[in-house]
Order: sequence, then C-alpha cells, then structure tokens
Amino acid sequence: MGVRNRKREIVERLGSKTLDAQFLTEVGQGLNCSPFEAEAVLDVVKEIFGPYLGEAPLKAPPGKVTLVAVDADEPAGKPVAQCEKRTVCLMVHRGAEDDRILQEQGPRAFRQARLVDVCQEAMSQGALLTCEDLAYRVFFVTPRTISRDLQTLRSQDPDCLIPLRSTLQDIGPVLTHRAQIVRLALEGKTLSQICQIMHHSPAAVANYLSTFTRCVQLMRSGMEIGQIAYLLRRGRGLVRSYLDLLRECETDKNRAYHLEELLRVGMCGTRGKKAERR
Repeated sequence: MGVRNRKREIVERLGSKTLDAQFLTEVGQGLNCSPFEAEAVLDVVKEIFGPYLGEAPLKAPPGKVTLVAVDADEPAGKPVAQCEKRTVCLMVHRGAEDDRILQEQGPRAFRQARLVDVCQEAMSQGALLTCEDLAYRVFFVTPRTISRDLQTLRSQDPDCLIPLRSTLQDIGPVLTHRAQIVRLALEGKTLSQICQIMHHSPAAVANYLSTFTRCVQLMRSGMEIGQIAYLLRRGRGLVRSYLDLLRECETDKNRAYHLEELLRVGMCGTRGKKAERR
C-alpha cells in the first residue's frame, strides 16, 4: 500500500470542480458513456461551438465570484469526480462595508465576516462548499487558515450554523446541523421557527425530522447502530447523535412529550403512504 499524496488529492478534487468536469459527469451519467467517450463528446462540443461562444464570458457583477461546487444532495463517501456539480455565483466583497473591515481589522476579520454568508449563498443555489473551495477559489489562502477561521466562529457562537459540505453531509467531527434541527423540534419549536433559525427549507427540515423518527422506531425495535445506519443510508455518527438526543428525552418531560408527538405524526405519514399504495 503506497503513501497517500494529500497535495495531489487536493489538486484532483479541485480539478473535478470545473466546467469541463461538470460536463463530463453529466454526459457520463446521463448517456451512460465511458470516460473516453465523454471526453470525445466534450472535444467535439468545444470544436463546433467554441468559435461561436467566444473566449470572453459575460461579466459577473463587481464583488462576485463564480465557481463550480458539489451539488447539495450528493451524499458523503461518493468521489467528488462522480458527484453532480452546480455553478454558483457568490458575493464575496460587499463594497464600502468590507473595505472598512479590511482597513480597520485586516483580512482575517474580513474572511470571518463573510464566511457564513458565502456558504449560505452557495447552499441557497443548491451547492455545498468545502474548506478547499473557500481556500483556493474564494479567499485564496490555505485550508488551514480557513479551518482556524471556522474554529474562531464556532467558539464565538457554538450554535452558529456554517453550511459546509462536511457539516451538512456528516463528514468530520463537527455536530451535524441535522441534530441541531431535531433538538429544536424536541424543545417545541415549530417548523417555521426552525426554518428561520437554521436557514433551511420546510421540506428539508421535515425530511430530517422524518429520518430521526425512523431512527427512533428502528432502535425501539431492537436494532443496533450499524443496522440502523445501513437501513437509513446515513452515517453512524449521525445515528449515534440521534440516539444521544433520544436519551436526553428520557430525563426531560418536555422533550419526551414532543418526541411522542413527532413519532405520532411520523406514524400517521407512514400509514398514509401504505393506504395510497393499496
């Protein structure tokens, strides 16, 4: 077994987030082409349409950057090269306000002031950024610098949601946003309140709560963490965090009440689907 070349892996992941790579993925998956055939199609498209499209694309508005990122629905564990991509346009520099931050507090304060909004903006366009995207495509620093910025933001506000691919797809040690959403529901927050706090759509929040209720039902039926993770196609870390929340409900009457309400609604939805199938 050879030694991992992490720098080469970073270059390969970044190379998978280009327009050419996005085209190759779409053609390969949509037409069931081999990589060689997809490359040939790309070459033909460039040859025929290139002269008419021109080399100079439409200009982006001042302060914005356009980049290719992984689709928000792509799961963890899937190679970046095989993931669907989205092209997003992000507002990095907001004008006089950011000029003042740069002059008075420096680049570090500027990055920390923009990180959350940039990630939220990408998510609203259907993509999720990584630390590498932020480092090499947005702020032009090292991933370690971005990691330090993220650590500072989380220490200042532990409840702050930073929608990175690692957080939303349960990659890494940071508490997943799914567990935060479930905790809010167990505290009695309504769907609209959770959406406002977590900056998520009602459909996404409902989906996460549904997964949590299924996790609880499977656990109560006697299944282990590994079995639940396999059946729900979710990471062990997420399932474990859900079960930790379940244990909290055992000592908190308010959370226990809202848990039973979630399970009741979940069971009603399950019966409705079964009835429709009949």
